[in-house]
Amino acid sequence: MVEPEFGLKRPDQVKVAPDQGRGDRVPPGQFLSTKFPVLTYGSAPDIDMATWRIRVFGLVEREVTFTWKEFTELGWTGMTADFHCVTQWSALDNLWEGVTFETLAAAAGPKPEAKFVMAHCFGGYTTNLPLDVCLSEGFLAHKRNGEELGKDHGGPLRLVVPSRYAWKSAKWVNGIELIAEDAPGFWEQRGYNNNADPWQEERFWPELTK
Repeated sequence: MVEPEFGLKRPDQVKVAPDQGRGDRVPPGQFLSTKFPVLTYGSAPDIDMATWRIRVFGLVEREVTFTWKEFTELGWTGMTADFHCVTQWSALDNLWEGVTFETLAAAAGPKPEAKFVMAHCFGGYTTNLPLDVCLSEGFLAHKRNGEELGKDHGGPLRLVVPSRYAWKSAKWVNGIELIAEDAPGFWEQRGYNNNADPWQEERFWPELTK
C-alpha cells in the first residue's frame, strides 16, 4: 500500500498497457494533442467522498461494495497507456494511478458465465465492454500524470480502457456489473459502435455511415 497521498513510490509499480501491435501509435483519423480536452454529455456531478462507494455485482461469487478508503487499500499501482477520443484527438504515454480492473474484479470473484461488463456511473451513464478486455487492460484511475482527476475529467474515479475509444473509459464510475450477454450502454444505444476499436475507426454503427 502506498502513502495516503496516493503517490507511486517505485518504477516497478507501473505497468504498460498491452501492445496493440501497431508500428504507428496514432490510429487512423486521429491527431496528437498536447492537451487533454474535457468532453462530457451533461454536467459533471458533485460527489461527496464521505458517502462515495463503488460496487461490484451481477455474476459474481460475492457482491462487494468499497468505501474510498477501502478501495485505495486494494493495491494502488500505475499504468502507462495511450488514450484515443472518438472526436479524433489522441494523447500518448499517460501515466494513470489507481487500481487495476483485475484487482477489483478478483475481490468479487467473477462467475464462469460472466462474459461482459456494464460500467455504471454517477449521473446514470453506462458503457459496455467484454470482460476479457477489462481484465487484461482495464484500470480504475484516480490520477493522471501525477495529478488527481478533477471532476470534469471523471474524478474521483474513471475507468480507463486504452484499446477502445474513450467513451468506453467511463467517468465517475461507481459500479461494475458482470453480465452473461452483451448489452448496449448509453452511447451505444445512440448509434456509437459497440466495439469501439480506434484502429478500425469503429466510431458509429455501420448503417449510420452509409
